[in-house]
Amino acid sequence: MLNFKNIALRRGVRVLFSNSSFTIHKGQKVGFTGANGAGKSSLFALVKNELHLDEGDFSMSPNLEIAHVAQETPAVACSAIDYVIDGDQEYRRLQAQLKKAEEDDDGLKQAEYHALLGVIGGYTAQARASRLMNGLGFTSDQENNSVESFSGGWRMRLNLAQALMCRSDVLLLDEPTNHLDLDAVIWLQDWLCKYPGTLMLISHDRDFLDTITDHIVHIEQGKAEIYTGNYSAFEKMRAEKLAQQQSAFLKQQREIAHIQSFVDRFKAQATKARQAQSRIKALERMEFIAMAHVDSPFDFSFAKPDKMPNPLLSLDKTDIGYGSTCVLKKVGLSISPGDRIGLLGPNGTGKSSLIKVLAGDMQPLLGNRYEAEALKIGYFAQHQLEQLQLDETPLWHLQKMDKKATEKDLRNFLGGFDFQGDKVLEAVRPFSGGEKARLVLAMLVYQNPNLLLLDEPTNHLDLEMRHALSVALQDYQGAIVVVSHDRHLLRSVTDQLLLVAGGKLQPFDGDLDDYRLWLTEQKKGEEKIVSDAEPTVSRKDQRKLDAERRQRNKPLYDALKKAELAVEKYHNEQRQLEQLLADPDIYLETSKARLRQVLDNKVRVDKALEEAEFAWMEAEEAIENAQ
Repeated sequence: MLNFKNIALRRGVRVLFSNSSFTIHKGQKVGFTGANGAGKSSLFALVKNELHLDEGDFSMSPNLEIAHVAQETPAVACSAIDYVIDGDQEYRRLQAQLKKAEEDDDGLKQAEYHALLGVIGGYTAQARASRLMNGLGFTSDQENNSVESFSGGWRMRLNLAQALMCRSDVLLLDEPTNHLDLDAVIWLQDWLCKYPGTLMLISHDRDFLDTITDHIVHIEQGKAEIYTGNYSAFEKMRAEKLAQQQSAFLKQQREIAHIQSFVDRFKAQATKARQAQSRIKALERMEFIAMAHVDSPFDFSFAKPDKMPNPLLSLDKTDIGYGSTCVLKKVGLSISPGDRIGLLGPNGTGKSSLIKVLAGDMQPLLGNRYEAEALKIGYFAQHQLEQLQLDETPLWHLQKMDKKATEKDLRNFLGGFDFQGDKVLEAVRPFSGGEKARLVLAMLVYQNPNLLLLDEPTNHLDLEMRHALSVALQDYQGAIVVVSHDRHLLRSVTDQLLLVAGGKLQPFDGDLDDYRLWLTEQKKGEEKIVSDAEPTVSRKDQRKLDAERRQRNKPLYDALKKAELAVEKYHNEQRQLEQLLADPDIYLETSKARLRQVLDNKVRVDKALEEAEFAWMEAEEAIENAQ
């Protein structure tokens, strides 16, 4: 349990938040939200004992193993898999003690350490590390590569794998999806849903938060407040609160009008695809989303493009790749006004290369690229953040693009991206990644393109800016091609999905839930590949063996199902009791007996949930070992 009582944190003279109280219980999965700079990372530093409170009290249960992702990765020569295994510090300690016992020829100590290694699962450490690396996108061939051979983004994945390798009681994750593609995000989401410890998660990915979290701590206006439920539940509660404020009402109506115009246009196109149905369901709750963001500092939109030739851009029998390596063959693609295309596919299959060829940043190996005479591309990619003039200001960057514009007009435009007052005259160099990304997006919007090519546009952006971008893209009248690990953005702004896989570009018949199933099937297919050395078995014998295996493992699957039902039951009971304890009336003098009963029930349910989760983990491990 982590208990925060009347806490206050400052950064210099600025108070991040104060007079804030909340408790995080064992096994809860808590998402932390709020604008960049609100104090989320500072709160994590407090838990890691890297920062001390200015006011109030913070306490937690003793001897908790706390894991977090290192922000720096040393350029070490050890293998990647050894670096990941280092995350299990107890295993490494026992390994060292066992080695010393062997050197001392101490048989009793050796037996003791071997037994302890068995208890902590030390003999499966290599396999656990390998599974973590595979889930985060590493191939088996890369496991033995040195850490120093990987780029910065892949080293961050190694740091994440190392944190997950730790058998922790509390796991702190600060924007873990920033360096991941969609496939790795989906895998990490599934892993965290099964994580048995207490999770504290900072993320600006609403789908990620929705699936994983059961509580939200939101920091705004100098206060940290906890809400029960996932991010959508928090948004609804906050929307209801903000909807009562008259000053917010008019802006809320403008947001809803933007969304409604998109819904009307989209419904006219939606005929048969399951993807269309899933998006309409998502749009049904968008009014709540708009209400929850009425006080956003961002307010911008795309102007109607001057010209809209048809087609805007096309590729004909195009091979795409680097040097002599071809990653996509015979690509045929025609982009027309109004097209809203999302690119899906595993990491390394050629999505970013395709975007670069479309943008004209890279030449195709073979085939033709045709563009309309009036084509005007707005291209966003992470490397463009590095092309900003660091010693110049946001105002200078726009003045360079439009020398005739008045300073007043440019200031008003930049204000929509939350560059207010003197911020427009500050040098870009000390800007955060999020501020630089906002400036690049502002420059892109100002160009008034008729084709947007977006490669991971939401990296570094907070939830408010992501929402503003989503609303602006919904109202955009040009064509869009986007690669993103942000599933909410993909659902909101695309109506056609293309799959980049197996050296081909082809339509994907389904929605993002179907893509998740497709990924699962792909992994199963890879796991079914067996070596030629294995003996062949007839179909009849194979069916017999499969039936025997199912029968033999039936008690294990029954135990797993029973444990899962118990975990779900006690989780629901725990949430109900927490809601009762959140009611101020229960602490009145007249409710003493009821409070005592609720607290007793809470202790009982917490213990039962802990036992059920342990049984669930044991059942899963037994099935894994049996297979």
